[in-house]
Amino acid sequence: MKIQRIWAIYFSATGTTKTITERIAGGAARLLDAEYQTYDFTLPASREGFPELGEENLVVFGCPVYAGRVPNVLLPYLRTVRGNGALAVPVSLYGNRDFDDGLIELRDILEAGGFRTIAGGAFIGEHSFSRILAAGRPDAQDLALADQFARQIAEKAAAWNPVVHHDPAPVRGEEPIRPYYQPRDRKGNPIDIRKVKPKTSDACVNCGLCARVCPMGSINPEDVRTFRGICIKCGACVKKCPVGAKYYDDPGYLYHKEELELGYARRAEPELFV
Repeated sequence: MKIQRIWAIYFSATGTTKTITERIAGGAARLLDAEYQTYDFTLPASREGFPELGEENLVVFGCPVYAGRVPNVLLPYLRTVRGNGALAVPVSLYGNRDFDDGLIELRDILEAGGFRTIAGGAFIGEHSFSRILAAGRPDAQDLALADQFARQIAEKAAAWNPVVHHDPAPVRGEEPIRPYYQPRDRKGNPIDIRKVKPKTSDACVNCGLCARVCPMGSINPEDVRTFRGICIKCGACVKKCPVGAKYYDDPGYLYHKEELELGYARRAEPELFV
């Protein structure tokens, strides 16, 4: 099958999902001598539309894993996207704990939207809560695996027969999809950080970058210390602040962050499903 255009489509608040998705899609485009395009739906305005796709397209579709699942705030948008027979490769990016059912959930969403999934991958990026958990990832080893994955995808896409029935890509995960991962304290009590929002220190210079990069549009650009919507703990405002003025001080959040850093310090490795 001749692929005319390859897309890197992704949600990437801190840039890790973008790095992996573009690496895979760009590599496959070069191998297949196909046109290459990107579509970033991280910011609210970009989720008001979606590219027009068709059978001659291949999409590498990147999405982070939050609490072992596709972020629930993205589900309404993702359920509106349409593949129109385009081939797709769901890619999950997680912060070194586990991707649980995030990849199979993304695969199922794409299949329901008219995509035909041919492979899937789970990669690791620096955790949105932390600067030490999976620090610096995706790194050179991860990118080398992304290049390998691109070659495998290109080979499979070139050999794809659209007339033959194909099952969805065989990725790891459980169905029915399990509930979101629930952090707990040492006594086994649930920790609920859903309403926790970052604070702003006196180091803030009111540059407004945090408001511009918030994927929910929740930080008030007129007063960046206040919020006009929810916080999904994506880390964008904290990690991109040029003076380090954004921070969390909620005890439950800090406890969960420390437990993750201590409990999942080992190096998790990407998993490829082709």
